Amino acid sequence: MKKVSFSEFGSPDVLHLVDAEEPHAGPGQVRIAVRAAGVNPVDWRIRQGQMRHARPIALPAGVGLDAAGVVDEVGDGVDGIGIGDHVFGEGEDTYAEFAVLWEWARMPDGLPFDEAAGYPSVVETALRVIREVGVTAGQTLLVSGAAGGVGSAVLQVARARGIAVIGTAGAANQDYLRGLGAVATTYDEGWVERVRQLGQVDAALDLAGAGVLSELVGLTGDPRKVITIADFDTPPGVRFSGTAGSMPDALVETVDLIGRGMLHIPVEKSYSLADAAAAHVDSEAGHTRGRRVITI
Repeated sequence: MKKVSFSEFGSPDVLHLVDAEEPHAGPGQVRIAVRAAGVNPVDWRIRQGQMRHARPIALPAGVGLDAAGVVDEVGDGVDGIGIGDHVFGEGEDTYAEFAVLWEWARMPDGLPFDEAAGYPSVVETALRVIREVGVTAGQTLLVSGAAGGVGSAVLQVARARGIAVIGTAGAANQDYLRGLGAVATTYDEGWVERVRQLGQVDAALDLAGAGVLSELVGLTGDPRKVITIADFDTPPGVRFSGTAGSMPDALVETVDLIGRGMLHIPVEKSYSLADAAAAHVDSEAGHTRGRRVITI
């Protein structure tokens, strides 16, 4: 099969499309013929070597955690899923023609593969950081960098839970944020004062790593009410939220929200396996509206 691999840490140029042995489903796993794989910031952080101490890997290594596709192998102990079923979920080396998933859910009827591949990690992250920051119905959550995949999920989950959201993003994404139920403002000069004028901020999330943690602490008045998923240089009291969470529960909630018409994250751009390096260049540049995916 074809897969994307890298043999050294570095820039997107270290990614290569190679011939590889097909993986096979072990106990409690399924294998899919991949139709689409989500492009997540953690993918290029791993490729750069940022995660090698927290998540050691042996080189050469594959790329990708999220995927959607058609089940073609079912491991021992797996019930309720069969050959030919359409699933989405989390596994390893998903930038490939075949991949093994260790967490999955059946795709809702009518959901395209490319859109489905964009959900698993971002919705899990959104649910986790909303829980960790402790914001509840009737309160207001400030989201810095709200137009990307995780931001898009946070805004919609918050809306479903009765949480008001103020979102910051570039000028081109203001209407997008409003369409997801947020009060929107840009992140250029004067953004802190504009947010203050919008009212009390009970908690804040940094999803872009734009160096705004001190400002978020000032707006909430409490560093314990600020969480980042993108800035490793945290002031005292501010928490960094990595990858700990519950993917099975997140997939169940994803299916429920989609089924109720309360979650839709658009695919901004699709790439081929051969263009994985370009997908990483664009993802690292930010300014994403929704999701980027690899399609096979």
